[in-house]
Amino acid sequence: MTRPPRGTGLSGSPVVPRALSHSGVGRHTSVPPGDRLRVLLVEDDEGDAFLVGELLAETNSMIDLLVATSLSEARQRVMGVDCVLLDLGLPDAQGLDGLRQVLEMASGAAVCVLTGRSDEHLGIVAVAEGAQDYLVKGQVDGVLLTRALRYAVERKRADENARRLREVELRQAESARLERGLLPQPLMSTDQVAVHTFYRPGRHAALIGGDFFDVVQTRPDRVDLIVGDVCGHGVDEAALGVELRVAWRALILAGVPDDEVLPALEQVLMSERRLREIFATVATTRLDLDANRATVRLAGHPPPLLLSGGKVAPVPAPSGLLLGVRPRRPVAFDLEFATDDWSLLMYTDGLIEGRVGDGDERLDVPGLAGLLAEPGNQSVPLSDLPAWLVGRAEQINGGPLADDVAMLLVNRGGGR
Repeated sequence: MTRPPRGTGLSGSPVVPRALSHSGVGRHTSVPPGDRLRVLLVEDDEGDAFLVGELLAETNSMIDLLVATSLSEARQRVMGVDCVLLDLGLPDAQGLDGLRQVLEMASGAAVCVLTGRSDEHLGIVAVAEGAQDYLVKGQVDGVLLTRALRYAVERKRADENARRLREVELRQAESARLERGLLPQPLMSTDQVAVHTFYRPGRHAALIGGDFFDVVQTRPDRVDLIVGDVCGHGVDEAALGVELRVAWRALILAGVPDDEVLPALEQVLMSERRLREIFATVATTRLDLDANRATVRLAGHPPPLLLSGGKVAPVPAPSGLLLGVRPRRPVAFDLEFATDDWSLLMYTDGLIEGRVGDGDERLDVPGLAGLLAEPGNQSVPLSDLPAWLVGRAEQINGGPLADDVAMLLVNRGGGR
């Protein structure tokens, strides 16, 4: 086939000097700059396919053209292309059915459709179906064709960026709703103790994880606290953490005997988890304010730290088994406070799993106690102490902590 005279379009028809598609792109004398593109032309007419290649070549378009003569052949060649230029009349697909199949097989690529003059209405419908643009045979030259393909790719990228942004916004909104369930306001009225709460997500796209805490006062002299951590990160783990936190509050308010609370919580975990491998760690503390004592129960969780008399020490409670691994009642440990001036720090393991220096050594519980015992922290207000601890842990780690961190700091006496 001989090349048509310069100034003619597909099928040798005169070029119409107007917008080539629904988008209103006008005719210009230059091609927009950009990276090299890979375009797959799906066209069974050899003459039209030849002309497309010629038009792109004459404009130095920086476009690598691949050709498929059917939809089945296109399916084998579509991988890695930036744009698909699709004829709506193919041997194995007609009209919008072919477009829908291309949109499904090339979800990451832009799509432009080719229509005849009598079928221009199909181009408009094709854009409504998801194509980025349409071209009418006989109304396009090399410059307009190149511009249309590049604009289609840019529109597709803009659409993808907008979609990703929307997904991020939805995840953030979802995380905010879950956070309200994981991190409630303490349900207490006493002024004998003060409770300071803290939460920070790990570096996993700032998504909330399965860490949770709660504080409930059931009598003037009794305050119950819990800190827990569902293994994993993401919406499912956070939702399970919410269920466990709500179940714990309900059990405490219902007056369930202390020894029955964590076994009941484990039943909730085992019935609601999506995988049998999912477990949780929990630390609970019951404060008896009149007797100035506490009862601590641990289920695979790091022990609380007691700050009293200028000293810092882990509460020596038995660690117990993880919830959801092998049901067993955690052992209660009674803690007698020597004075009326003390603080108790409960936390999740994200705080102590950061590295110390360049090696594999972790901060761990002794390292955390060492941070609290540093002379410089005596001037830190108690309400700011959790955030200060995370800052020091990140400084030692050499960057943000990988896991979520939740903390409860309960204080009696107002001092350190």
